[in-house]
Amino acid sequence: MMPEQWLGGSMVFLLLVMFFNASGAFVGINIGTAVTDLPSAADVVAMLKANQITHVRLYDADGHMLNALAGTGVEVMVGVTNEEVLGIGESPSAAAAWVNKNVASYLPETNITAIAVGSEVLTSIPNAAPVLVRAMNYLHHALLASNLNFQVKVSSPQSMDMIPRPFPPSTATFNSTWNSTMYQFLQFLKNTGSFYMLNAYPYYGYTRGNGIFPIDYALFRPLSLTKQIVDPNTLFQYPSMFESMVDATYYSMGALNFSGIPIIVTESGWPWFGGANEPDATADNAQTYNNNLIRRVLNDLGPPSQPTIPIRTYVYELFNEDKRPGSISEKNWGLFFTNGTSVYPLSFGTSDRVVGNSSGVGVFCVAKPDADSSLLQSGLNWACGEGQANCSAIQEGQPCYEPNNLQSHASYAYNDYFHKMQSAGATCDFGRTAITTTVDPSHSSCVFMGSSGSNTSGLFTPPSAFGPTGLMGSSSMLQVPRIVFLIPAILAIIGF
Repeated sequence: MMPEQWLGGSMVFLLLVMFFNASGAFVGINIGTAVTDLPSAADVVAMLKANQITHVRLYDADGHMLNALAGTGVEVMVGVTNEEVLGIGESPSAAAAWVNKNVASYLPETNITAIAVGSEVLTSIPNAAPVLVRAMNYLHHALLASNLNFQVKVSSPQSMDMIPRPFPPSTATFNSTWNSTMYQFLQFLKNTGSFYMLNAYPYYGYTRGNGIFPIDYALFRPLSLTKQIVDPNTLFQYPSMFESMVDATYYSMGALNFSGIPIIVTESGWPWFGGANEPDATADNAQTYNNNLIRRVLNDLGPPSQPTIPIRTYVYELFNEDKRPGSISEKNWGLFFTNGTSVYPLSFGTSDRVVGNSSGVGVFCVAKPDADSSLLQSGLNWACGEGQANCSAIQEGQPCYEPNNLQSHASYAYNDYFHKMQSAGATCDFGRTAITTTVDPSHSSCVFMGSSGSNTSGLFTPPSAFGPTGLMGSSSMLQVPRIVFLIPAILAIIGF
């Protein structure tokens, strides 16, 4: 019996739920390191501060990052790598050494609050299953010995693959193959007042669902009032697949007679670029998903079955991990490029403040330096034609004609379109030839919209007075939200 049990099991549950409710929801971010030209730890922390990110998850316990995070107040989840799980699970002394090196030596300057033991261990390295809970116990005992057990909790992120049929949520159960391990796992979480770590990816739920669920459901888009996704047993309505996945996990724990264990979503996101066989991995979908995810999490409500328990969530992920093996989409989940610019507009808060790019002052949409010239020309043609950007300033004799090159002219046109049309859903993409930056490209008398020296109405004659001026418009660049016809709820309840 764990030392905390003098409180009584039900009291531990009550205190944990009260803690979750009192401290509210948050949105954090995962920081992977399989990245070419990974910024320094100091630069990464500067990005976190600039974007008001207060919670991070590291997949390891990198000393440079932990030192750089010292004094910031950022809550840090450190990770035991999958390769380390077996050794720690076989040796209490190895667990104690790991805690002393990677946790105790950084506290209290670095605000470490959790240890994630491996990642999706049961479904990715099944041979480690027999030692997973033992490793967690050994780490917890090491924290007890250092009097850190109340500040630092131990858990292990699990994949949704642990639940073969997650819909309807009310009938969801863990794969029976893992029943013995999951019972021990959940008993550990209950005894230590910890939380269930869940990796929830509606992207995979949708793409592997063979068309059963509409993409709007995966992206948090509104569903028709007559075509809601409903659990036929509870009559709970599920406005998003994300909430359904979280509830499926609560019900799966309940099927093993465990309750009162809150869920933290340790990974969720959407890839913004994929291969030819990955048509839903787009910047528009990623922007829609992650912005809606953040808004949903920060409303401080839980899923339908647990409305009082916030769904704390870590977005996957800070940078594209281009060194990761696998499909093209696997490498393109990042919210930021390594130069600090955002991949698409994103807000990390409840206010309208937008990270990296917005229609406000200080952010610009410009042509990528390495963009293919033919694609760049098509983007410029469309922006000045069908996109109705005000391209008068880049005509000969006008302030932004010089330098007279494709990248410069495209940058002006892209930025004008982006600032005028972002409120209508426009993104800084242009066939992946554009990028956002906080570096003001204005020069001399050429002022880009978004600069502190510009005005919101534009500086020059509306484009209708000039037309495309020799540029050939291309409808292939038009970014129009796709219309998805929703399916009846009866089809949605057959599982995926």
